[in-house]
Amino acid sequence: MKEPGDHGEAATADLDPAEVLSRADLFSVFSRDELDWLAAKSEFLACGDGVAIFEPGDPGDRLYLVASGSVEVLSSVDGSVLAQFVAGDSFGELELLTRTKRNARARAVGPTSLLTFPKGGESIETALSSRPAVAARILRSFLLVVAGRTRKANALVKENSPWVRELRRQVYGDKLTGLLNKTYLDENLPKMLSGPTALLMLKPDNFKEINDRFGHEIGDAALVLMAGELERAVGKEGTAVRYAGNELAVVFQGKDRKGAQGAARAIQDRLSSLDLSPLTQDPSLRFGISLGIALYPEHGADAEALVKACVGLPLVGRARGGKLILFPEDGE
Repeated sequence: MKEPGDHGEAATADLDPAEVLSRADLFSVFSRDELDWLAAKSEFLACGDGVAIFEPGDPGDRLYLVASGSVEVLSSVDGSVLAQFVAGDSFGELELLTRTKRNARARAVGPTSLLTFPKGGESIETALSSRPAVAARILRSFLLVVAGRTRKANALVKENSPWVRELRRQVYGDKLTGLLNKTYLDENLPKMLSGPTALLMLKPDNFKEINDRFGHEIGDAALVLMAGELERAVGKEGTAVRYAGNELAVVFQGKDRKGAQGAARAIQDRLSSLDLSPLTQDPSLRFGISLGIALYPEHGADAEALVKACVGLPLVGRARGGKLILFPEDGE
């Protein structure tokens, strides 16, 4: 496939890439700051009438947005027109998501300007790696667009795409502990609140002592142990998250106050008995764990309010001597 600059008839100098992005359904709800960042990862492609944009077998490594002019996608079998895209439309999402080669050909109809993302020589993983929250929103937009075009394609993207699985892992996975991360909680907690839900947050009361005595490397290793034990304790019943630093969280859907308190006590007992001696060489040292519990809808009418009600409770527990389980009303 020819690179930008080879096609030359459509001028792009007067086009604002962020404005082009904002006109596409994929990016219409992004902030100006996000659009400017995405624009810096994009570049224009100027195509003369009839010029091939891609051919069957070309790598599916770019998304195309039509800035001006139009594009026809043609069958590789009989040359019939499969789709036509005009200014504001995007195409190429499916191959980019599934990392498959193009199975059709695309050509410009009249002088046409395209904005391509990511720009040549940069993979989409590299382009998005520094802004995981933006990457999560783009992934969701991609899936919605592809799902809207074809149900079959949506199933392929969700089930069979190694790139989508890897991007989900990069966007939503905490690199140190392997748990889900705060971005995942921010994105998904609102969707979890379809009925009674319990949010638990927990911190080791004595994590600073471990860091001070044994160093941050041992502290990180202890956090990894704790995260793994928490995930095993929660199992399929809840969703474990590394919220921030040494603060972990668990979401339990369908639990009332009594059930949440019982789950918190079981987690506290299990983490408090975790053997840290392989790391510290001190068999007497154990985690002291304080937990906070906030219930939906009792303590928060939405996800933001629920997190706000819960997030400071483990510190309150530590300040009161540690090893406590507190509800928001207990922290007042």
